Amino acid sequence: MKVYISADIEGVTGVTVWDEAKLHKPDHKIAQEQMTAEVRAACEGALNAGATEIWVKDAHDSGRNLIASQLPPEVKLIRGWSGHPYMMLQELDETFDGIVLIGYHSGSGTAANPLSHTLMTGVVDIRVNDHQASEFILNGYTAAMLKVPIVFVSGDKGLCDEVHNFVSGIRTVAVKEGIGESTISIHPDVAVNRIREEVTLALQAKPACRSIDLPPNFTVEIRYKDHYNAYRNAFYPGAKLTAPYVVEFEADNYFEVLRFLLFVA
Repeated sequence: MKVYISADIEGVTGVTVWDEAKLHKPDHKIAQEQMTAEVRAACEGALNAGATEIWVKDAHDSGRNLIASQLPPEVKLIRGWSGHPYMMLQELDETFDGIVLIGYHSGSGTAANPLSHTLMTGVVDIRVNDHQASEFILNGYTAAMLKVPIVFVSGDKGLCDEVHNFVSGIRTVAVKEGIGESTISIHPDVAVNRIREEVTLALQAKPACRSIDLPPNFTVEIRYKDHYNAYRNAFYPGAKLTAPYVVEFEADNYFEVLRFLLFVA
């Protein structure tokens, strides 16, 4: 079994403020340790389920957060950013049997996490076919395009609720809940143990119902915090400025959506 793990940090247990998510800030170390522990637990869960090959993408900010020496020896770790449109799922292809998302978070325009955002903090809202899109949804469509099921997601409660509302069959672990600028988290060790157990169960089951439906066409609307970013990005081929802060793009091929997002979000 070949498993792909994509890891972010804003949905990791205890992470509450931006300084904890930034590589060169002193507060980053504790978040880095917990992010690594949760990814390690996911890897151990995958190995318990029979995985023989595990690829891990460090998918937060610099792409240089995970402590490689603390991951199992079976892991291939992707650090940094290649510039490929798959972004947080770089190197994913049809040969993988399942995808695990660790430390994911609620998207722009939501209040379920003090660090809620989608792709970049300068984006107020991203909608795909008029549905508010988190990074889970954007990556979920990439997975659907390649016909690889997402089997497990961990992160904040708001995101886990969104996962269940969007598609059935994906196992989740909500490690925290955001209230205003605060978070309420389960104990870090509890989070690690639950992630390990649930990833094992998710990969052992792999029901077909986890596949996300890929729409036949896409209308993407991005609302920016600053009007000048909208003006500039509206010059992307096929994009148009529909309001001072809003850019719209349409495509029948989801890869074209990913290419668009790579350059404008």
